[in-house]
Amino acid sequence: MKIIVPMAGRGSRLRPHSLTVPKPLIPIAGKPIVHRLVTDIAKVLKQPIEEIAFILGDPAFFGDDVVQSLTQLAKSLGAKASIYRQDEPLGTGHAIMCAEPSLSGPAVIAYADTLIRASFNLDQQADAVIWTKEVAHPEAYGVVKLNDNNEIVELVEKPQTFVSNQAVIGIYYFKDVAVLKNELQKVLDNNIINGGEYQINDGIKGMMRNNKVFVTGTVDEWMDCGNKEVAIDTNTKMLHFLTTDGEQLISNNYTNNNSTIIEPCFIGENVTLNNSTVGPNVSIGNNTTLDNVRIKNSLIQTNSVIKNATLEEAMIGNHVKYNGEFTKISVGDYTIME
Repeated sequence: MKIIVPMAGRGSRLRPHSLTVPKPLIPIAGKPIVHRLVTDIAKVLKQPIEEIAFILGDPAFFGDDVVQSLTQLAKSLGAKASIYRQDEPLGTGHAIMCAEPSLSGPAVIAYADTLIRASFNLDQQADAVIWTKEVAHPEAYGVVKLNDNNEIVELVEKPQTFVSNQAVIGIYYFKDVAVLKNELQKVLDNNIINGGEYQINDGIKGMMRNNKVFVTGTVDEWMDCGNKEVAIDTNTKMLHFLTTDGEQLISNNYTNNNSTIIEPCFIGENVTLNNSTVGPNVSIGNNTTLDNVRIKNSLIQTNSVIKNATLEEAMIGNHVKYNGEFTKISVGDYTIME
């Protein structure tokens, strides 16, 4: 089994946090988004992963440190890491084709901007599985249309009349991903463009026209990380899930000086808490110091110093110095506010 992860986008909706760190590597509950996503997919697959192919963007942004992090991620799952580049933002279908040498055999394709919780058994008899989530307002999503055998026969974008409540979340299984590759090659050769880009959906529709069987795999939770507000909400959900799973979230190597932690919280290595109340639903990255801070429902990354603040629904980047009275803040890396 292979996992293909297109992640070349710059994550503009999550700026300023994605200005210096690629969005898939921004930590949620102490671990980068893409690390959590790939690990959770591996748990659902319940079989050995031989290769994980990552499609990255500009090497000036997705540099050697990113490659090293992803290589280590693949190694931790017993897999080989393959690194490809998408030099131009030409769409989801184009991104997949950038990994053409890896497009053979059974594979999962997963876009690295969401997190999931899932426990279903993957139907490996079908030609393909499109992972979905039941949603209350399907008119706001791309959804699948099912026939009487619960097979997917059409993809419908933001339907104005009810089609189904199964929203496509951007994770797909192909019994032989080479079949998708052949259809996407036709999309490129015939310059089939939707929304100004080459789309994976046009390759999938080609497979459907050739009577390939698609079924759904419905996840329990689908959590977005697209902007500051939903990233904070996802951090909260993940902290609760991980606490239930029994994962250790508070480092054994942090300093607590007259401070209170209200769980669930993630507290990284070498964090210092002075006269502060932290939590619930807070993640604090390594080497960060809080001094006289009251904080809940927030994300703080690494190597930052926060003083004299009351924070809620805040997202603070790396190497930040903040001393102030605002509450719902979004502060990017290397910012100083004193």
